[in-house]
Amino acid sequence: MSSAKSPGRPRAGIDAEVFAATLRTVHELGYAGATMDRIAAAAGVAKTTIYRRWPSKGALITDCLVHAFGPVPLEGEGRQEVLTRAVHWAAAKIAEPGVGAAFAGVFVDAVNDPALREVLTTRLQDPYRVVLQDALGEPENRVLLFIDVVVGTLLHRMGITGGPMAEADVAVLAEMVVRQFR
Repeated sequence: MSSAKSPGRPRAGIDAEVFAATLRTVHELGYAGATMDRIAAAAGVAKTTIYRRWPSKGALITDCLVHAFGPVPLEGEGRQEVLTRAVHWAAAKIAEPGVGAAFAGVFVDAVNDPALREVLTTRLQDPYRVVLQDALGEPENRVLLFIDVVVGTLLHRMGITGGPMAEADVAVLAEMVVRQFR
C-alpha cells in the first residue's frame, strides 16, 4: 500500500522559510525594496504561495515580526527585573538583521492604512500588551506607554543612526522606564 503524496513542496516549514527570506530581503534591500516578488524568489516559493497565506506585505511583515520576536521573556525576581529584561529583549530583537527595518517600515505603511494598523494592533501589539499587563498588574494605558516608549525609542535610534542602540544606552533606557513603574 503506498500513500498518496500531494504534488508540490511540503507545506511544513514554508512559513519559517518565508519569514527568514523576508528578513534577509529587508536587510539587503530595505523595506521598500522588499517586494512580495523578491521575497517569494528569496524563499524559493511562488508568489501565489505567499498571497494564499498573507493578503498584503503588511500582513506578512507583521506575522514575520511576531515569529521573530516570539514570546516575551518575563523572568526575573520582581517587577524591576522583569521590566529591565523586557527592555533588553526588545532591543536585542530589534537589532537582529532586518527586524528593525521591517518594524519601522510596516509602521510607516500603517500611518495611512487603517486596516494595517488593525493587523499590527491585534496580531503584534495586543498579545505582548496582555502578557505584560498580567505580569505587571498594570492597566492597559500604562503598559501601552511602556511599549510606546521602549519600541519608539529603539526604532527612532535605528532610524537616525542606521544601527541598533548601544548596550549602554539600552541600560539607561531601561533605568528610565523602570523608574516610572516603581
